Amino acid sequence: MAVVSLRDIEINFTGTMVLDKVSLQIEPGERVCLLGRNGEGKSTLLSIIEGVLAPDSGSVDYAKGARVAMLPQEVPKGLDGLVYDIAAQGLGEAGAHLTAYHHAARALADAGDTDQSEVVARLENAQHALEESGGWPHHQAIETVLSHLKLDGDAPFDSLSGGTKRRALLARALVSQPDLLILDEPTNHLDIESITWLEDFLIRQSAAVLFVTHDRAFLRRLATRIVELDRGRLYNWDCDYATYLERKEADLDAEAKQNHNFDRKLAEEEAWIRQGIKARRTRNMGRVRDLIALRKERQARRERTGSAKMIIQEAERTGKLVIEATDLCFGFDETPIVSDFSMAIMRGDKVGLIGPNGVGKTTLLKLLLGEIDPQAGSIRHGVNLQITYFDQLRGQLKENKSARDNVADGNDFIEIGDKRKHVMGYLKDFLFSPDRARVPVSVLSGGERNRLLLAKLFTRPSNVLVMDEPTNDLDAETLDLLEELLMDYPGTLLLVSHDRAFLNNVVTSTIAFEGGGHVAEYVGGYDDWLRQRPDKQAEPARACQSRAEPKAPAAPARKKLSYKEKFELEKKREDLKTLPARIEKLEADLENLHAKMADKDYFKNSGAAMADDQKRLESVELELENAYETWEELEAALEGVKLD
Repeated sequence: MAVVSLRDIEINFTGTMVLDKVSLQIEPGERVCLLGRNGEGKSTLLSIIEGVLAPDSGSVDYAKGARVAMLPQEVPKGLDGLVYDIAAQGLGEAGAHLTAYHHAARALADAGDTDQSEVVARLENAQHALEESGGWPHHQAIETVLSHLKLDGDAPFDSLSGGTKRRALLARALVSQPDLLILDEPTNHLDIESITWLEDFLIRQSAAVLFVTHDRAFLRRLATRIVELDRGRLYNWDCDYATYLERKEADLDAEAKQNHNFDRKLAEEEAWIRQGIKARRTRNMGRVRDLIALRKERQARRERTGSAKMIIQEAERTGKLVIEATDLCFGFDETPIVSDFSMAIMRGDKVGLIGPNGVGKTTLLKLLLGEIDPQAGSIRHGVNLQITYFDQLRGQLKENKSARDNVADGNDFIEIGDKRKHVMGYLKDFLFSPDRARVPVSVLSGGERNRLLLAKLFTRPSNVLVMDEPTNDLDAETLDLLEELLMDYPGTLLLVSHDRAFLNNVVTSTIAFEGGGHVAEYVGGYDDWLRQRPDKQAEPARACQSRAEPKAPAAPARKKLSYKEKFELEKKREDLKTLPARIEKLEADLENLHAKMADKDYFKNSGAAMADDQKRLESVELELENAYETWEELEAALEGVKLD
């Protein structure tokens, strides 16, 4: 018998059928992935199955005694207590006994050697209640789940970040051992180690699982069936994800062809009616009735939401070297985060950073960008860096302002390259309707906030993109588009992500945190790192030497420069002053050559002329490359040198 059965479910929000006669059955042991664009109503459907939202019509039936647990996408308000308390809520009465025991045990530990009789009595009562209810195995289950999700059971829930709160809610859902487990974006804010543990945990469970996810690796490994919510209707796909993508594309092509034929027929009938009915004959009146029916059918058609049209603005090129780290060391107190780490990031590199939550990935980004100073070692930046930073906490968004004002700061137009574009048209490219563009950011969904932050950042030209968890809450199609943009981006990319498929498809090298302050660079993406990583974990590195401690004998006093040395340094400084104008002219020449060769009539030129243009193009590109390298060399030679 099915764990849950939905029959002809309907939900209508403000005149739009979010769910239009939706039916679904989930059998014991199934792991069903629910797909759909952002805003299609996936979370609404999950809430109906959970039982917290009643449909306008239709029925929801559960197997006798079936228990349902859910991880919501947003953290509910009004939850308080310790993380252990939140997890124990999933166990009902046994959870209440466990909470009482946990608090009594903490009180006893805090009481020390003072009068403990009252605390001991509380603890004994809690133990007795646990034994009576058979709750001891649940205590071990809670401790195991909290450990794997890297949660401190004694931490106050209201002191946690939004991502950590969701992990606590995930623990509450997992320990309840439900017959149906509903998970709305369960991998958000989990590191790769926690995600793989969750995959293994769910595969071992006998419970049915219904989940929404943007993580394609998680989907591929876990789903036994795919259902898709599209324009209010639910479609079943009994196949794997790769086959689903092929069949879905074929269905969309067939639908587009069918709509094209329908629209052509409607246009022909509209042209006929405008000519007037030539005679009052029954067949003509029948044709009119058919036209009316066609109009109604066309009016009822729900068009598919378009795809986002994101464009990354490119700034002028950086030099060949972007960032060079030498013997980098940084840590807090006695805990090393990075120890003796060296690497060179060159123009066009796409570097992924992977490691457990809290290991220091964001700290390393700040070190590489020069936002914080290393405790040892050095960072050198190349020339002409224009950096755009995507913050995983979305701190660049102003919650009380609308999407429109966040992007344009009250203006009607924004500058995109050398063109002006109306802000509402720009936001439409990121799938914001006029209504959604005007509401405060605080009411937007997670996916909408991510798209808005991308829209805000992409108004700025950049040649270095730094993206900290950009994939959270994005639907599959927007994720695919972002992936393509980053793959084609000619600048340099630094990417922190726990999305294994995204890393595999985008990055060219991987910086891995391997514990104890050891950080290493590998060629390729996540799967390449798995093949190359060492078999054994390295010994913890020593804490970084404090800046206050002497690191080496003082450097000898700088000798007085000779006349010749002064002359050479002055010449280098003069050369450095003239380089920007020279580079600007070379870049203008390069742009003119590209425009000339892209002209539609260019092929009419003689072969000799086109060969000359090609030689000139190669010469300018080489000269520009040499100019950037000279700029870097001169800056390095003059760094820290002063004339007497």
